[in-house]
Amino acid sequence: MHRPFAAPSRSVTASAPAGTRIYAVGDVHGRADLLSEITSRIDDDIRRRPIAHTIEVYLGDYIDRGPDSSTVLDLLAVRLVANRAVCLRGNHEAVMEGFLQDPAILPYWLQLGGMQTLASYGIELRDENETAFNLHRHFVDAFPREHELVMRCLRNQFSCGDFLFVHAGIRPDVPIEHQDPNDLIWIRDEFLDSTQRHERFVVHGHTPVPHPDIRPNRINIDTAAWRTGTLTCIAIEGSTILFL
Repeated sequence: MHRPFAAPSRSVTASAPAGTRIYAVGDVHGRADLLSEITSRIDDDIRRRPIAHTIEVYLGDYIDRGPDSSTVLDLLAVRLVANRAVCLRGNHEAVMEGFLQDPAILPYWLQLGGMQTLASYGIELRDENETAFNLHRHFVDAFPREHELVMRCLRNQFSCGDFLFVHAGIRPDVPIEHQDPNDLIWIRDEFLDSTQRHERFVVHGHTPVPHPDIRPNRINIDTAAWRTGTLTCIAIEGSTILFL
């Protein structure tokens, strides 16, 4: 896996609590191979640099597009139990949740890469007459309890110290406690174009960038792992962001 950024670390104006290191991982999109490598790096970093408290935050969009969405959720299920990881909801998880409730959402999900997710569970669209209802039934039957646990544990946001972790971003000028959950997983331009200082420094993904995009008010770590082979992980300690 390629290293995401030339600089080994950067300083920002925000700060994590003393004695705490936060690991944040960008959009995985079905690349279980890259996620497995990143979690190994996290474990190695903790062994090499012990600290009182560590927190793992995964920024959402674990599924679709890449080949191994099911295995990604297997890995996250382990991190949830063993490491008390924080898993945020991405827009792709929201759409999959919608399909689990309503088969009619299938065409939209397929546009977002849902076919690759279904295939990772051994479900294939055999012909154009395959109904959404049949695919839904097969998917519900194939979806294991461990993955249901991951979905139930998904959060829309997570705060620690001066940092706010969300999938997509926030709506400027709206207090964090009043943010629309849809904005947290879908917003783009209104957030990305904003130069104002928010209540907290925002760590996010959702919008692919060639390398981590660090601004005075935010950092974007979605480096399009499914396509580029680069899954970005940062370690935040104090006011320093280290690229693993």
